[in-house]
Amino acid sequence: MTLIKSISGIRGTIGGLPGESLTPLDIVRFTSAYGTQIKQKQEKTAYSVVIGRDARISGEMVSMLVAGTLMGMGIHVIDLGFATTPTVEIGVTYHKADGGIILTASHNPGQWNALKLLGESGEFISAAEGAELLAIAARDNTEYAQATELGKLSRFERMDALHVEQVAEMKYVDVSAIEKAGFKVAIDCVNSVGGIILPTLLKKLGVHEIVELYCTPSGIFPHNPEPLPQHLGDISGEIVKHKADIGFVVDPDVDRLVIVNEDGSMFGEEYTLVAVADYILSQHAGNTVSNLSSTMALRDITQKYGGSYTAAPVGEVNVVAEMKKTNAVIGGEGNGGIIYPGLHYGRDALVGIALFLTHLAKSGKKCSELRKTYPDYYNSKNKIELRPDVDVDRLILTVRENYRNYPVNDRDGIRIDFDREWVHLRKSNTEPIIRIISESTSPEKAEALASKMIREIHEIIG
Repeated sequence: MTLIKSISGIRGTIGGLPGESLTPLDIVRFTSAYGTQIKQKQEKTAYSVVIGRDARISGEMVSMLVAGTLMGMGIHVIDLGFATTPTVEIGVTYHKADGGIILTASHNPGQWNALKLLGESGEFISAAEGAELLAIAARDNTEYAQATELGKLSRFERMDALHVEQVAEMKYVDVSAIEKAGFKVAIDCVNSVGGIILPTLLKKLGVHEIVELYCTPSGIFPHNPEPLPQHLGDISGEIVKHKADIGFVVDPDVDRLVIVNEDGSMFGEEYTLVAVADYILSQHAGNTVSNLSSTMALRDITQKYGGSYTAAPVGEVNVVAEMKKTNAVIGGEGNGGIIYPGLHYGRDALVGIALFLTHLAKSGKKCSELRKTYPDYYNSKNKIELRPDVDVDRLILTVRENYRNYPVNDRDGIRIDFDREWVHLRKSNTEPIIRIISESTSPEKAEALASKMIREIHEIIG
């Protein structure tokens, strides 16, 4: 059983003992802290919070507890029911609510669930707000409303349609070009909420042939829900079988997008953002942002159009903050997360699909041919489990000193840049491990760089 309390939300496995997993008592406790925080921000006569959930089987139970707790605090609840993460984000601003809670454990397996917490802007709460919320929860002294002051529950079932409409109407989405291309599109929605909204979006974009795989929102994931190549054999086969032009895969809450080529090969999750950024920058030159563990290809594409690329610390909230600071026109993360401020500051697979299909249609290329137009980089992801007595901060400082003659970014662990390759060391906030991500111009070189760094770390810690 696991319960992870972080500044970005609360997640854990369902069942077990309070404080050791995500039990009903833990759900009520942290929802209460969130409600208290909302009330502390400003004094009002009425407060409201938007909630929505992915399709995992614990979702109904968690949703009822969250809604009831907020109502018990005198906060009105606007329940979107099944909803993607970006749909809830848009819903917060649409309803002019004081915040939002997304009930999803994202790519985690079915026994997990989580509370992802949004502010009134529809964006994830800041690190400072997250720390404050954990402190409120630790005090455990929430004051609940009297019977005559309880919050009301309303259900809003049109948010999906509004989200799809907003995506289709974005400035650089060309529905006529997509329809003219006559794409046949295969989708894998891992039996979650993507199965409801993606077919609607594709039809709105002018796609008339859709091969649907795992689109029943049962919450029974047919494969590991993280959209990695080793989990996507089924859709690769369906694309070849049905002679589809492209495949799209989303995670259970639809904030990550992975693309599969017409021959069943992977476009590469790191290259989802690269391709979409290429299209946006060709229409509107500007700056870009991704996190320190994302591919250098985005930097290359940005510089091609005369823009400036910035690497932010890992985490969506950090990428968004850097995008605002640098006035970036596109950004995101190398896990298939597209953040396009032309609609909203949140990872949104629907936005990625609409922009990518426009790009593909206008290019006149096959999906695999478009992929070949981008520089090839390969990464290697590793981790080292550490003894409890190892001072991780001092270890990272030692590595930094050893590489003082190279460009080093220490905003999130350390990233050391070499000639056309880099390595990034990050300590985990929840486990005694160091993550080591490297990238180079071939798989062998990326592995060699990671192995070299692992050997050096073992030498330092003895």
